[in-house]
This record gives sequence, structure tokens and C-alpha cells, in this order.
Amino acid sequence: MPRQEHHRPEIIHTPESLLRHPLQLFRDMGRDLFASRELAWRLMVRDLSTQYRQSLLGIFWAFVPPIVTATGLTFASNANILNVGETTIPYPAYVMFSMALWQTFTEAVTGPIQAVATAKPMLAKINFPREALVLSRIGQLFFNFAIKLILIAGLFLWFQIPITWTILLAPVALLHLIALGTCIGLLLTPIGALYEDVSRALTFVMGAWLFFTPVIYPPPQEGVFALLVRLNPVTPLLVTTRELAAQGGQISDPQGFWIASAIAIGGLLVSWLVYRVTMPFVIERMSS
Repeated sequence: MPRQEHHRPEIIHTPESLLRHPLQLFRDMGRDLFASRELAWRLMVRDLSTQYRQSLLGIFWAFVPPIVTATGLTFASNANILNVGETTIPYPAYVMFSMALWQTFTEAVTGPIQAVATAKPMLAKINFPREALVLSRIGQLFFNFAIKLILIAGLFLWFQIPITWTILLAPVALLHLIALGTCIGLLLTPIGALYEDVSRALTFVMGAWLFFTPVIYPPPQEGVFALLVRLNPVTPLLVTTRELAAQGGQISDPQGFWIASAIAIGGLLVSWLVYRVTMPFVIERMSS
């Protein structure tokens, strides 16, 4: 019998930009986002199990950074080495809660870059929705924050911090903070996948950014430094989350919060579009 030849389907790559058909592009983005749920879940479970299985102290490491930071800053404040001013809740609880929020924002920024860097071999060999990588990191971010919530709840009980109904709104402000971080991370991911300098520089940038965010001190009210802190888009999102959860729900800057929220949500859509359009070229560069 003559041998039958099986031909693989031919894939033709054209130079035509995806942006020429925006409606089709957005439909494809929504379809792939929905289709990536199961893969994102599997990647999240794999990464979390690897992360904690390879660590001797496991989940304990989620508590270490805020505890160490709060302990050191509290000693410095009590010794009058550091003058941070008056806080609306006891300073140790103020710092630990704020550091948990800042770490969540930092993980949102670095998550997409780390996800693509880790998945380079898989990206070059397998065609799958790239959104799964980002969703997986966001899932890990929520898991890590849920662990920190145990510490935060313990602090609230220890210092007898009153809880009001506005704590139910705090997750909304937290989601906006995560959206801003993810937006920045997605914008940096394409170039970060090609050049490791981005990840290294980001470590220094986030360290400097912390000092312009009211994490270890209350928001200043006067001077040039106060203006820089107010212009920081993280400030109203982080402060509002803290105020809704632990300060009686008295929002100090509602206008700044909604402006920063609009930037975060609009920027997230734009950065997702950039990620979607550029990743095929990035993968091609990584494979060459």
C-alpha cells in the first residue's frame, strides 16, 4: 500500500498589526482570559507548593518581613531615633499592616515579570494563553496576603483596635492597589523578559519608592516632601485601604483615591493590551 503522508497545518505569520482589528483583538483577549483559568490554577498550585516545600520554615516567612520591620521601627521610635509623628492606631500595628499592603503592591509589580521569566522554556515550546501566567501570580499574591491577614487579625485583637462596617469596603481599595501594581508589572514585562537589568533595577526602584509612600510614617501635611507623597499614586490607594480597615473609615483623600483608581483600572486595560500585542515578538526574540 502506498505510504500516506500526514501534513501539519500550515501557520502563516503576517506582519499585519493586531491593532488593525480592535474588536476582534478584545474578543480574543476576553476569550483567552476565560480559557486560562484552569491552567492558571494549576500553575499557582504548583508554584505555591514548590515555594513552601523547598523552605524549611514554610509559611512562617510570610510573617517575617513585617514583624522584623515593625519591631525595628518601634524600637527606633521609642528611643527617639526616628520621629514619625502620631498615628491613629498603635505604631506596631500601623507598620505591620502598612508593610503587608506595600508587600502586596510590590508582588503585584514584580509578579508578571517573574512569571514570564520562569516560564521562558514553556513559552518557546507550547502555545497557550499568556494571561494564565499573570492570573497565576495574582492568585499567589492573594494567597500570601491571606496568610498575612492572620497576623493582622492578631494585631487588631492584641491592641484592641475597633472594627467598623467600613472594613467590608477595604478589599475594594486593595483590589485597586493590586490593579495599579499589575498595570506597572505588565508594562515592564516585555522588556523585562528580554533584559535582566529590569528586574535588578526594579529592586532599587521599589526600595526608593517605599520612602515616598506613607508606610512607616503618617502622610505629611506640609512641605515639598508632602507634595511628592501626595503625587505618588500608591499613596491614596494604600492609605484608603488602611483607613477603611483600621481607622474608622474616615477617608482623608477621597478625590485622590478615585483619581488613582481610575489610573489603575484604565492603566491595567492598556497594559494588558500592550502585553497581548508584544508577547509574540518577545517570545520570538527569546527563541532566536
